[in-house]
Amino acid sequence: MNAHVSLPPHQSPVVAIVGATGAVGIEIIRCLEDRMVPVSELRLLASARSAGQVIPFKGHPHRVQELTEDSFEGCHIVFFSAGASVSRRYAPLAVKAGAVVVDNSSAFRMDPAVPLIVPEANSCDLVPHAGIIANPNCVAAIASVALAPLQRAWSIARLAMVTYQSASGAGAAAMEELRQATAAALADQPFEQRVLPHPYAFNLFSHNAEVDPETGYNGEELKVIAETRRILGLPRLPIGITCVRVPVLRAHSIALSVRFDSYVPAELVRNRLAEAPGIRVVDDREANHFPMPCEASGIGDVLVGRIRQDIGDPTGHTVAMFLSGDQLLKGAALNAVQIAEALLTAPVAA
Repeated sequence: MNAHVSLPPHQSPVVAIVGATGAVGIEIIRCLEDRMVPVSELRLLASARSAGQVIPFKGHPHRVQELTEDSFEGCHIVFFSAGASVSRRYAPLAVKAGAVVVDNSSAFRMDPAVPLIVPEANSCDLVPHAGIIANPNCVAAIASVALAPLQRAWSIARLAMVTYQSASGAGAAAMEELRQATAAALADQPFEQRVLPHPYAFNLFSHNAEVDPETGYNGEELKVIAETRRILGLPRLPIGITCVRVPVLRAHSIALSVRFDSYVPAELVRNRLAEAPGIRVVDDREANHFPMPCEASGIGDVLVGRIRQDIGDPTGHTVAMFLSGDQLLKGAALNAVQIAEALLTAPVAA
């Protein structure tokens, strides 16, 4: 097993991004630049129809190349953000070429040989690895930033979630459809949706993932359950969840109730979250100011507020809260770049 990214001494890594022209790929480029990650060479890879586009990085134009089986020679880190089928086909080739893959798709998330990482939650699971690191589902990633410090302080017994998921979770095409549908609705003009299955402007609907006919849960909900359990290291944690698509361009929100094994005062939860990395507490009851997607958009921190004892649980074991986090950043690109940063500083396993 690889224990770290193999780099020549004192040399910055060669980095490639598969799916560089997509919404998450563009954000990965921005994160690499904003966080000043050392990169000696950046390769932007995409499908043939996107090849030739020019994207700036650190003040220099970079031309997008067509993804081929020979694209990874000499690469140290390869970000994949082009869907599960592309990851399954090309990620093993990148590993074979000597790179470490950070994969944003669902292809490897539940593979026991592949670490599923949110650095604030379980960076200790990063190494050793076999060449592929999985980036979690966006909701699981955002929720785990808040849940991990609570689990470390007290034992979590059950979770209940309702998500309010933005268009960014369905990609750039869904974001554009929301813009166009809203403009048409305001102009009282007809609009035919093509990306999502239901009218999107001034509407919300159950997440459009396929529904399991036996359980009634959709694929997004089942992903969040399985991945949150894995990130927290609680394979049998009871989780109830309903995922909803809302007409918000960017940033997901979550109404979250956390039941502990014992009574935990909400004030202690608030204090614990205020000290945790990757979290910004927004909990002003006097001003009725709590996390909102418009304020979470474009920032790396997860906003947490409305922290209160759940009066539906007379034992006092349950604390309710509300989260907002940028799906394209902490739910995808930023988390992937943080994984790469951790790889670059991870000690070599003995």
